[in-house]
Amino acid sequence: MNNALEELNDAYKPYRFTKKKKITIIESTSGTYVIKAKTNNQVKKAYNYLTSRNFDHFPHLVNTDRDDVNVFEYIDEINEPKEQKAEDLIDLVALLHNKTTYYKEITEDTYKEIYDNLKNNILYTKNYYDNLYNIYIEEIYPSPSHYLLIRNIYKIFSALDYASENLDDWYENTKTDLKQRVAFIHNNLETDHFLRNEEGYLLSWEKSKIDSPILDLITFYQNEYLNLDFVPILNKYLKSYPLKDNELKLFFIVISIPSIINMQDSEINNIKLLRDKLDYVYKTENLIKELTSADKQS
Repeated sequence: MNNALEELNDAYKPYRFTKKKKITIIESTSGTYVIKAKTNNQVKKAYNYLTSRNFDHFPHLVNTDRDDVNVFEYIDEINEPKEQKAEDLIDLVALLHNKTTYYKEITEDTYKEIYDNLKNNILYTKNYYDNLYNIYIEEIYPSPSHYLLIRNIYKIFSALDYASENLDDWYENTKTDLKQRVAFIHNNLETDHFLRNEEGYLLSWEKSKIDSPILDLITFYQNEYLNLDFVPILNKYLKSYPLKDNELKLFFIVISIPSIINMQDSEINNIKLLRDKLDYVYKTENLIKELTSADKQS
């Protein structure tokens, strides 16, 4: 990256460099550009495909010849509240999915692989929390973090039971549907990867690919569940891009599986980790209840 900046310095003659996370902004008399290390060639491939589908809500590449970095146009961002930013983002994601959707033929093995992977994940997670509970419940004076987990672990087990039961039902009702709906997905959604100027733009396309559209929703939710109310966000998406019953059910199943809590030496950190994970479980349960009840009413 440093060698690239030296060479770009000769090419663009910038008068200012600004580093922000994984990017460098260079300002020169010829314009302002964003430099980001190139990890693969996916960005250029994605842009070519999206342009062919009449979707151009991304910062354009200025220099496509380098192997080490991508050089993008710089776009001034209009500041907006995080909630508004999230709704603007989800509008753009629905547009992306609508413009790139198609159906591909698959075999039952595709669903069996999804089923087996999720089932194994559920069983592993359940065994993990079973073991923690059995250890903590024997403690005469449990630490605050251990006590917090003991008091709330029933919610984790309830979420895992929900995921397991609905996964069985999903597989039985889906395995004979041998045409799967796919779309071009961003696959790395978070509010920091969206900005608005006169139009909206999605950033960071390095992980983009063709797959089920629900993967974008899963990633966005898991990245931002602590920061946003996802009920209006997902309702907004579903109005523009309605999910099929089996897609919505799979989305609920995946987000219902709590992640593993890796306990640390610091008790303060452990309590924070647990609060975040428990917040995830409670928020996910409420999200599913609200969306399913709204679906029944409609």
